[in-house]
Amino acid sequence: MIRASAFVRRSRFLVHFILFTAATGTPHMRFALLSFVSAFVVALPSARLAAQATVAPTSPTAVTPTAVGSPAPVVGQMAPDFTAAWADASGARATPVTLSALRGKVVVLAFYPLDRSGGCTAELIKFRDEHAALFGEGTVVLPISVDSVSTHASWSAEMKFPFALVADPTLAVAELYGSRSAGKSYSNRTVFVIGKDGKIAWRDLRFGALSEDAYTALAAAVSAAR
Repeated sequence: MIRASAFVRRSRFLVHFILFTAATGTPHMRFALLSFVSAFVVALPSARLAAQATVAPTSPTAVTPTAVGSPAPVVGQMAPDFTAAWADASGARATPVTLSALRGKVVVLAFYPLDRSGGCTAELIKFRDEHAALFGEGTVVLPISVDSVSTHASWSAEMKFPFALVADPTLAVAELYGSRSAGKSYSNRTVFVIGKDGKIAWRDLRFGALSEDAYTALAAAVSAAR
Protein backbone atom coordinates (compact mmCIF):
# COMPACT_ATOMS: atom_id res chain seq x y z
CA MET A 1 0.00 0.00 0.00
CA ILE A 2 2.86 2.41 0.79
CA ARG A 3 4.46 1.81 -2.61
CA ALA A 4 1.09 2.22 -4.35
CA SER A 5 0.44 5.57 -2.56
CA ALA A 6 3.88 6.87 -3.48
CA PHE A 7 3.29 5.89 -7.10
CA VAL A 8 -0.07 7.70 -7.11
CA ARG A 9 1.47 10.88 -5.68
CA ARG A 10 4.27 10.87 -8.26
CA SER A 11 1.78 10.22 -11.05
CA ARG A 12 -0.43 13.16 -9.94
CA PHE A 13 2.60 15.47 -9.82
CA LEU A 14 3.64 14.40 -13.31
CA VAL A 15 0.14 15.03 -14.68
CA HIS A 16 0.01 18.50 -13.09
CA PHE A 17 3.43 19.34 -14.50
CA ILE A 18 2.40 18.22 -17.99
CA LEU A 19 -0.81 20.27 -17.89
CA PHE A 20 1.00 23.36 -16.57
CA THR A 21 3.73 23.15 -19.22
CA ALA A 22 1.22 22.57 -21.99
CA ALA A 23 -0.74 25.66 -20.94
CA THR A 24 2.07 28.14 -20.20
CA GLY A 25 5.20 26.79 -21.84
CA THR A 26 6.90 28.00 -25.00
CA PRO A 27 6.49 26.10 -28.29
CA HIS A 28 9.90 24.51 -27.76
CA MET A 29 8.91 23.35 -24.29
CA ARG A 30 5.59 21.97 -25.54
CA PHE A 31 7.37 20.11 -28.35
CA ALA A 32 9.86 18.63 -25.88
CA LEU A 33 7.01 17.66 -23.58
CA LEU A 34 5.17 15.97 -26.46
CA SER A 35 8.30 14.00 -27.38
CA PHE A 36 8.69 12.90 -23.76
CA VAL A 37 5.07 11.74 -23.47
CA SER A 38 5.25 9.88 -26.80
CA ALA A 39 8.42 8.08 -25.77
CA PHE A 40 6.85 7.20 -22.41
CA VAL A 41 3.74 5.75 -24.03
CA VAL A 42 5.76 3.69 -26.50
CA ALA A 43 8.13 2.38 -23.83
CA LEU A 44 5.43 1.51 -21.30
CA PRO A 45 4.24 -1.77 -22.93
CA SER A 46 7.83 -2.96 -23.38
CA ALA A 47 8.63 -2.19 -19.77
CA ARG A 48 5.52 -4.05 -18.64
CA LEU A 49 6.47 -7.09 -20.73
CA ALA A 50 10.02 -7.03 -19.40
CA ALA A 51 8.73 -6.89 -15.84
CA GLN A 52 6.45 -9.83 -16.49
CA ALA A 53 9.29 -11.81 -18.04
CA THR A 54 11.40 -11.42 -14.92
CA VAL A 55 8.75 -12.93 -12.69
CA ALA A 56 9.65 -16.55 -11.96
CA PRO A 57 6.86 -19.01 -12.74
CA THR A 58 5.33 -20.67 -9.76
CA SER A 59 4.27 -23.83 -11.58
CA PRO A 60 4.96 -26.26 -13.00
CA THR A 61 8.36 -26.95 -11.47
CA ALA A 62 11.04 -27.92 -13.99
CA VAL A 63 12.51 -31.39 -13.55
CA THR A 64 16.17 -31.98 -14.33
CA PRO A 65 16.71 -35.17 -16.39
CA THR A 66 18.58 -37.88 -14.54
CA ALA A 67 20.93 -40.55 -15.79
CA VAL A 68 19.55 -43.93 -16.75
CA GLY A 69 20.95 -47.20 -15.45
CA SER A 70 24.11 -47.92 -13.50
CA PRO A 71 27.36 -45.99 -13.76
CA ALA A 72 29.95 -47.43 -16.12
CA PRO A 73 32.15 -50.10 -14.49
CA VAL A 74 35.62 -48.84 -13.72
CA VAL A 75 38.97 -50.40 -14.57
CA GLY A 76 39.66 -53.33 -12.26
CA GLN A 77 35.98 -54.02 -11.63
CA MET A 78 34.37 -57.27 -12.77
CA ALA A 79 32.55 -56.74 -16.04
CA PRO A 80 28.78 -57.12 -15.61
CA ASP A 81 27.64 -60.45 -17.02
CA PHE A 82 24.92 -60.67 -19.64
CA THR A 83 23.36 -63.04 -22.15
CA ALA A 84 22.08 -61.74 -25.47
CA ALA A 85 21.17 -62.77 -28.99
CA TRP A 86 23.67 -62.12 -31.76
CA ALA A 87 24.06 -62.53 -35.50
CA ASP A 88 26.79 -62.66 -38.13
CA ALA A 89 26.87 -62.66 -41.93
CA SER A 90 25.28 -66.12 -42.04
CA GLY A 91 22.32 -65.07 -39.88
CA ALA A 92 21.23 -65.36 -36.28
CA ARG A 93 23.42 -67.62 -34.16
CA ALA A 94 21.59 -70.51 -32.55
CA THR A 95 23.08 -70.01 -29.10
CA PRO A 96 23.04 -66.59 -27.37
CA VAL A 97 26.34 -65.12 -26.26
CA THR A 98 27.09 -65.07 -22.53
CA LEU A 99 29.97 -62.90 -21.39
CA SER A 100 31.04 -65.14 -18.52
CA ALA A 101 31.36 -68.06 -20.96
CA LEU A 102 34.18 -66.16 -22.66
CA ARG A 103 36.36 -66.13 -19.54
CA GLY A 104 39.97 -66.79 -20.48
CA LYS A 105 39.73 -64.63 -23.61
CA VAL A 106 40.16 -60.91 -24.13
CA VAL A 107 36.80 -59.36 -25.07
CA VAL A 108 36.21 -56.01 -26.73
CA LEU A 109 32.67 -54.83 -25.99
CA ALA A 110 31.87 -51.90 -28.28
CA PHE A 111 28.55 -50.10 -27.83
CA TYR A 112 27.44 -48.05 -30.84
CA PRO A 113 24.18 -46.22 -31.65
CA LEU A 114 22.73 -47.72 -34.83
CA ASP A 115 23.47 -50.03 -37.76
CA ARG A 116 24.23 -48.27 -41.02
CA SER A 117 24.62 -44.80 -39.46
CA GLY A 118 27.63 -42.78 -40.52
CA GLY A 119 29.91 -42.97 -37.50
CA CYS A 120 28.94 -46.56 -36.71
CA THR A 121 29.67 -47.69 -40.26
CA ALA A 122 33.09 -46.02 -40.12
CA GLU A 123 33.84 -47.65 -36.77
CA LEU A 124 32.90 -51.18 -37.76
CA ILE A 125 34.64 -50.91 -41.13
CA LYS A 126 37.77 -49.97 -39.20
CA PHE A 127 37.27 -53.01 -36.96
CA ARG A 128 36.87 -55.16 -40.10
CA ASP A 129 39.68 -53.79 -42.25
CA GLU A 130 42.26 -53.56 -39.44
CA HIS A 131 41.03 -56.49 -37.39
CA ALA A 132 44.43 -58.17 -37.02
CA ALA A 133 46.28 -54.94 -36.19
CA LEU A 134 43.69 -53.77 -33.68
CA PHE A 135 42.79 -57.03 -31.95
CA GLY A 136 45.31 -59.73 -32.82
CA GLU A 137 44.53 -63.42 -32.56
CA GLY A 138 42.02 -64.84 -30.11
CA THR A 139 40.31 -61.58 -29.12
CA VAL A 140 36.51 -61.70 -29.15
CA VAL A 141 35.06 -58.53 -30.64
CA LEU A 142 31.44 -57.82 -29.65
CA PRO A 143 29.94 -54.73 -31.27
CA ILE A 144 26.52 -54.16 -29.66
CA SER A 145 23.58 -51.88 -30.44
CA VAL A 146 19.81 -51.53 -30.04
CA ASP A 147 19.20 -53.02 -33.50
CA SER A 148 17.41 -56.36 -33.92
CA VAL A 149 19.04 -59.67 -34.77
CA SER A 150 17.58 -59.58 -38.29
CA THR A 151 18.94 -56.08 -38.91
CA HIS A 152 22.35 -57.18 -37.63
CA ALA A 153 22.29 -60.24 -39.89
CA SER A 154 21.48 -58.28 -43.05
CA TRP A 155 24.06 -55.59 -42.33
CA SER A 156 26.73 -58.16 -41.49
CA ALA A 157 26.06 -59.94 -44.78
CA GLU A 158 26.36 -56.68 -46.71
CA MET A 159 29.54 -55.57 -44.96
CA LYS A 160 31.15 -59.02 -44.51
CA PHE A 161 32.11 -58.36 -40.91
CA PRO A 162 34.42 -61.03 -39.41
CA PHE A 163 32.61 -60.77 -36.05
CA ALA A 164 29.04 -61.13 -34.80
CA LEU A 165 26.87 -58.20 -33.76
CA VAL A 166 25.05 -58.36 -30.43
CA ALA A 167 21.41 -57.24 -30.18
CA ASP A 168 20.39 -55.11 -27.19
CA PRO A 169 16.85 -54.02 -28.16
CA THR A 170 15.83 -52.97 -24.63
CA LEU A 171 19.23 -51.37 -23.89
CA ALA A 172 19.48 -53.58 -20.80
CA VAL A 173 23.15 -54.32 -21.44
CA ALA A 174 23.87 -50.67 -22.21
CA GLU A 175 22.43 -49.75 -18.82
CA LEU A 176 24.72 -52.27 -17.09
CA TYR A 177 27.71 -50.54 -18.68
CA GLY A 178 26.59 -46.94 -18.14
CA SER A 179 26.23 -46.55 -21.89
CA ARG A 180 22.70 -45.19 -22.05
CA SER A 181 21.57 -41.59 -21.54
CA ALA A 182 18.15 -40.38 -20.42
CA GLY A 183 15.84 -39.60 -23.30
CA LYS A 184 17.81 -41.57 -25.89
CA SER A 185 16.52 -44.68 -27.63
CA TYR A 186 20.01 -45.93 -28.49
CA SER A 187 23.28 -46.46 -26.66
CA ASN A 188 26.22 -44.11 -26.42
CA ARG A 189 29.43 -44.92 -28.27
CA THR A 190 31.62 -46.57 -25.63
CA VAL A 191 34.25 -49.31 -25.73
CA PHE A 192 35.39 -51.68 -22.98
CA VAL A 193 38.33 -54.06 -23.06
CA ILE A 194 37.65 -56.99 -20.74
CA GLY A 195 40.63 -59.03 -19.63
CA LYS A 196 40.94 -62.81 -19.47
CA ASP A 197 40.03 -62.61 -15.77
CA GLY A 198 36.68 -61.00 -16.59
CA LYS A 199 37.66 -57.58 -15.25
CA ILE A 200 37.54 -54.24 -17.04
CA ALA A 201 41.07 -53.62 -18.34
CA TRP A 202 40.37 -50.40 -20.24
CA ARG A 203 37.45 -48.23 -21.21
CA ASP A 204 36.63 -45.22 -23.36
CA LEU A 205 33.29 -43.65 -22.57
CA ARG A 206 33.46 -41.24 -25.52
CA PHE A 207 35.04 -43.35 -28.19
CA GLY A 208 35.82 -41.33 -31.31
CA ALA A 209 34.69 -43.30 -34.35
CA LEU A 210 36.62 -40.95 -36.64
CA SER A 211 39.65 -40.49 -34.39
CA GLU A 212 42.82 -42.39 -35.25
CA ASP A 213 44.07 -41.77 -31.72
CA ALA A 214 41.07 -43.66 -30.34
CA TYR A 215 41.94 -46.77 -32.36
CA THR A 216 45.59 -46.51 -31.42
CA ALA A 217 44.67 -46.41 -27.73
CA LEU A 218 42.27 -49.34 -28.18
CA ALA A 219 44.91 -51.44 -29.91
CA ALA A 220 47.39 -50.71 -27.13
CA ALA A 221 44.83 -51.67 -24.48
CA VAL A 222 44.02 -54.97 -26.23
CA SER A 223 47.70 -55.77 -26.60
CA ALA A 224 48.31 -55.10 -22.89
CA ALA A 225 45.36 -57.29 -21.90
CA ARG A 226 46.57 -60.20 -24.06
